[in-house]
Amino acid sequence: MQYKTILFDLDGTITDSGEGIINSVRYALKKMNLEELNQTELYSFIGPPLDDSFKKLVQLSDHSTELAVSYYREYYQTKGMYENQVYKRIVEVLTALKQAGCNLYIATSKPEIYAKQILAHFDLESYFVGIYGASLDGARSKKADVIRYALKSAKITDLNESLMIGDRSHDIVGAKENGLSCMGVLYGFGDRAELESAGADYIAVTPEEIEEIILKE
Repeated sequence: MQYKTILFDLDGTITDSGEGIINSVRYALKKMNLEELNQTELYSFIGPPLDDSFKKLVQLSDHSTELAVSYYREYYQTKGMYENQVYKRIVEVLTALKQAGCNLYIATSKPEIYAKQILAHFDLESYFVGIYGASLDGARSKKADVIRYALKSAKITDLNESLMIGDRSHDIVGAKENGLSCMGVLYGFGDRAELESAGADYIAVTPEEIEEIILKE
């Protein structure tokens, strides 16, 4: 088994968070009297840093982006984070990887405080040695920065034995920027073309394939 340190993305990899994120975005747009986005645009908010998505998809200024993020969190921290569900078979995969001797971590662009609350809500925090995410002030939001922070905080130095797993291109790009191998998953919110073009070393169609790929390496 080559990979003994596994970093997981959260949204679209451990949990299906689409409903809560989309409802939070809609809430923010409505509070700002902005036009509703189509379904494809709304789904684009799942995974990347929130401020980047508001700037790119709604063309907001820095000030308006800060306001949109604050409205988003107004809904998300009370309702949105719980409009969420754990992907089927993920618990079994996490269990198998732990039993095989892997150290598991979370590295997410979601604010760390929310990631910890969500994992506690679903009783998943015990599977992970460390849970690392973005900072609320936006200073640490890009995936490469979150992964770098996770590696440093957890004192992970053997990058050849480390693997990042996520469902969007920024997970793959962030892993590459930190010298990590990376696996894209297709049951989340990205597609094969996005993940392969970003440079994914492995592609898992289902959660079970994560376990199969890691344990056979």
